[in-house]
Amino acid sequence: MLKYPAIDPVAISIGPIAIHWYGLMYIFGIAIAWFLGRSRLPRVQPALSKDDLSDLVFYCALGVILGGRLGYVLFYDLPVYAENPLRIFQIWNGGMSFHGGMLGVIVGIWVFAKRRKRTFFSLADFVAPLAPIGLGLGRLGNFINGELLGKPTSPDHEWLGMIFPQDPMHLVRYPSQLYQCFLEGLVLFLIVWFFSRKPRPAMAVSGMFLLWYGIFRFVVEFVRLPDPQLGYLAFGWLTMGQVLCLPMIIIGLALLIVAYNKKTPIVNSNA
Repeated sequence: MLKYPAIDPVAISIGPIAIHWYGLMYIFGIAIAWFLGRSRLPRVQPALSKDDLSDLVFYCALGVILGGRLGYVLFYDLPVYAENPLRIFQIWNGGMSFHGGMLGVIVGIWVFAKRRKRTFFSLADFVAPLAPIGLGLGRLGNFINGELLGKPTSPDHEWLGMIFPQDPMHLVRYPSQLYQCFLEGLVLFLIVWFFSRKPRPAMAVSGMFLLWYGIFRFVVEFVRLPDPQLGYLAFGWLTMGQVLCLPMIIIGLALLIVAYNKKTPIVNSNA
């Protein structure tokens, strides 16, 4: 059985001020996206400037935060927030949705594209390889917090699990947060990043991101506990996360099919 490292969720504490690792993961993810984006600037035609990149990252970061929060409210706990709308602003009580954050990023890219007179997919294909590392760090933050727990392991698979001190039942559980960190963070980054290294038609890179994130998240949901306020939606195993990933998989495949039927390259392979 694996041992939970029991990292203090508070990274820095100065008097009444506490900075949590989970919040730092957002900052690290945004910073890494900016640094990775600098190496990809020549891939956008016409190329983005460093100031443009900073503005685009800001739009996307705002989309992640606002969209992630509103997405959680709408997708996962609407009745509770409808009774007390002020709880929406209590972000310290948790509740962020990847799918909501992704929709927020899409809106941010669309607004930036309209203001700078760019095509949406030239920017979306630019941003897609920058996102997975931040996603992986977010799951690492979930792991440190001991939240979004996995299902209990079978006796034969206890060597794959660990006991989380935050779990009131003290069961041996799959560390599903680490599975998501690995698949949605590192593996997804490698797939999309190296796919985007060669000239690709518009929409293809975005399609790859949507397709593989949807597949990875759908699979990991089988060993992750559903949100307690929702439970399983159908068949004794279907979760809200899986329901929200199905459109991603379908749209990702559709974008790839359309992209390669049009065959319109928009990036440089040597950038």
